[in-house]
Amino acid sequence: MTQLLQWVATLFMVVAVNVQASESVATRGAHDVVREATDQVMSAVSEADDYMGTDPERFYDNLQSILDDVVDFRGFARGVMGPYASVERYRSLDAEGRDQLRTQLERFTEVMREGLVRTYGKGLLAFGGSRIEVPDLSDEEAAGPRAAVRQLIYNSGAEPYVLVYHMGRDRDGSWKLRNLVIEDVNLGEIYRSQFEASARKYDGDLDTVIAQWSAVDIDS
Repeated sequence: MTQLLQWVATLFMVVAVNVQASESVATRGAHDVVREATDQVMSAVSEADDYMGTDPERFYDNLQSILDDVVDFRGFARGVMGPYASVERYRSLDAEGRDQLRTQLERFTEVMREGLVRTYGKGLLAFGGSRIEVPDLSDEEAAGPRAAVRQLIYNSGAEPYVLVYHMGRDRDGSWKLRNLVIEDVNLGEIYRSQFEASARKYDGDLDTVIAQWSAVDIDS
């Protein structure tokens, strides 16, 4: 599982790069975002080698500012919470309960945001120099509101690691990361299963679930 999370960290960061370009965000395809982001993040990793030993916070701060623009952290966190943050559950609550759930979702979003950047960002530095390919999407795949972008990472083995970035369009037309599948392992499903198991353990006390998640994730 540790090796898996290291790969997840790398790939999550690779796709989640804010690609600056003169053209409108609505004209940029999901494939273009992933491909150009790959080049930029590998360059950033190379640069971090010069200062990571003395100023690691600089690296995490850079990653944080990059990720905030293109990763749907709130949507990801809500998906991980599953039925505990569903529309149906929200509508079933009274006004006080809805306020509490919104606060819990915002807090868990921040926990996920900080934990992914700080914990998994450590794995990003291990893959400098790897050859990465992003195959083109078909015309049909590229035209839809959602896209599954494959990424092939050639490291030491003969066969590449296969990653699938599940991307979706935001309201402004820009592409954002919604979920990630690595070697047929669905990251969102893994986290959702862990969240639901923890919620059962603590009898549905989401405040405790989030607090425990934060302690484990950030200290890892």
